[in-house]
Amino acid sequence: MRYKGLDLNLLLALDVLLEVRNVSRAADRLGLSQSAMSAALARLRYYFDDELLVVEGRRMHPTPYAEQLASHVRECLVATDTLLATSRAFDPATAERTFRIIGSDYVIASVLVGVARRLADIAPGIRLEFILPEETAAGRLDRGELDLMISPPEFLLPSHPMEELYVETHVIAGWRDNPIFQKPLTEKGVFSAGHVAVSLGTHRTTTFGDRQIELLKYDRRIEAVVSSFMMVPWMLVGTDRLAVMHRRLAVMMADHVAITHAALPFAFPDMHEMAQYHRTRVTDIGLQWLISQIREAAAR
Repeated sequence: MRYKGLDLNLLLALDVLLEVRNVSRAADRLGLSQSAMSAALARLRYYFDDELLVVEGRRMHPTPYAEQLASHVRECLVATDTLLATSRAFDPATAERTFRIIGSDYVIASVLVGVARRLADIAPGIRLEFILPEETAAGRLDRGELDLMISPPEFLLPSHPMEELYVETHVIAGWRDNPIFQKPLTEKGVFSAGHVAVSLGTHRTTTFGDRQIELLKYDRRIEAVVSSFMMVPWMLVGTDRLAVMHRRLAVMMADHVAITHAALPFAFPDMHEMAQYHRTRVTDIGLQWLISQIREAAAR
């Protein structure tokens, strides 16, 4: 399809080229031959009367004009995706759609697995693609590559809508045979034990729970640091170590691993799990339906 003389398929090619900055990789991403991608770049250069990408050394770099175009092209593609995904009616029983969701392994295991199980019955044509968070997650949401990001608000973007899904509390978890659980927990007892902490991603981002412990000025003896929430229970079994865990995850994992949990013996703030989506998706009734399903699963 052409609009004002431009083949709109070329916008997708330009978006990918500006992201990967390599003709061969862009061709692989779009399932095209290298010669076809080179031809697309040539047509884009002719239409915009600009080189768009220039070779310097072994890499391609966008021209100043291409950098100006990049955000507009991405917004155009996101808006087009929204247009195609939006209808006046959404019937989950017959809908055929993929939702891409970024959430931690805690969110996936304790809430989203239940959503997937329910959708298998009521929405068999809906496909959920779960992606673990990493440093580029916010950028991917901003570019419209994701449908939903689930996270505490401090990790979300202020430029896109967000809404609360549920409130999570934290507990102290440990091995089921740890003698500390044979009597009421005390603050002194908790912090005299060794602890397991969680740091996420290559930049070792501190989690909400561990960050709150730091802000409360408690001195913990960290004996192990793991890179996912699901690894924590396995580090507790057979030891006297403790961990601050999400209550939902601790309850679920107690059915599979020999751990138990108890209420924190000191004041601790609740964690608010939020859903964030691109600002162009506010009227996407399919996405709003999915958010309602996640909220109901968390409540259950």
